Amino acid sequence: MSREESAERLVGAAPDSEDTAVEAALRPRSLGEFIGQERVREQLDLVLRAARARGGTADHVLLSGAPGLGKTTLAMIVAAEMGAPIRITSGPAVQHAGDLASILSSLQEGEVLFLDEIHRMARPAEEMLYMAMEDYRVDVIVGKGPGATAIPLELPHFTLVGATTRAGLLPPPLRDRFGFTGHMEYYGSAELERVIHRSAALLDVSVDTAGAAEIAGRSRGTPRIANRLLRRVRDYAQVRADGTITAAVAARALEVYEVDERGLDRLDRAVLGALLKLFGGGPVGLSTLAVAVGEERETVEEVAEPFLVREGLLARTPRGRVATPAAWHHLGLRPPEGPSAQGGLFDT
Repeated sequence: MSREESAERLVGAAPDSEDTAVEAALRPRSLGEFIGQERVREQLDLVLRAARARGGTADHVLLSGAPGLGKTTLAMIVAAEMGAPIRITSGPAVQHAGDLASILSSLQEGEVLFLDEIHRMARPAEEMLYMAMEDYRVDVIVGKGPGATAIPLELPHFTLVGATTRAGLLPPPLRDRFGFTGHMEYYGSAELERVIHRSAALLDVSVDTAGAAEIAGRSRGTPRIANRLLRRVRDYAQVRADGTITAAVAARALEVYEVDERGLDRLDRAVLGALLKLFGGGPVGLSTLAVAVGEERETVEEVAEPFLVREGLLARTPRGRVATPAAWHHLGLRPPEGPSAQGGLFDT
């Protein structure tokens, strides 16, 4: 499974083409409609209200957290609350200082610039952004060598909203230029149920309380996954049931799509199964584990492991990956008696 293919998993947090189209219809338009992230919503509401009262632009905003938690939605809400247009781009698309200068020079007064995956922006562009965020100007270099000249270009006041899944990769000078930083947390089941009921109403899908709870419990704490599972369960309910999503219908539908009661899919169970059945629960090295499941090392480490660790099913140790008692119980297997006979045999 390549990284592109892993992004298309039903329980993958990365958006697919259908998500992009549907999210536009399901996306909240204001902070009042936004579900969850109460602390971030309250803090951001204060920032925006104060900016409107002063009649100026809002401070630059940095949103961090896992994919699918609503960073893009909040960026659009910032623009809507400020009554300003929004320009959307991403770090990988800004690979030269000239790319960023072109974007910044075309901004309007008060406009919101949303820079997704800001940690992947090229270093020359990143250094240009420092001055743009703080002094609202950039120096455009004309010519080369000793005859090069820096021409200062004044910029309109704008609000930068940066989104990142890896805040630790941002250099301190860039982080320090954001006036507000919000960290997005995973959602609880009750919040996801509210998300599902709201989305079901917008999609004209009938879902009862138990059905929403069944989907929420398998959504890995992520609204994007909850909405994706809802659409797949809707398809099943329309084709093989009476169109109403109940707990039983949701369970049968997600069994078809190989998403179990804790949100694990085929890849997750393959990793756990290999760790338990082939290596006695570990410790085992990441490369060995990846070979055992027929996947790339990066796929196991970046796609499967984070959720398994967060669920307490797998632990990373200096000697390798180790299954927890919860992993044995989840797969219905009995752990070996006494210390693992393998010890450090598979630490490669």
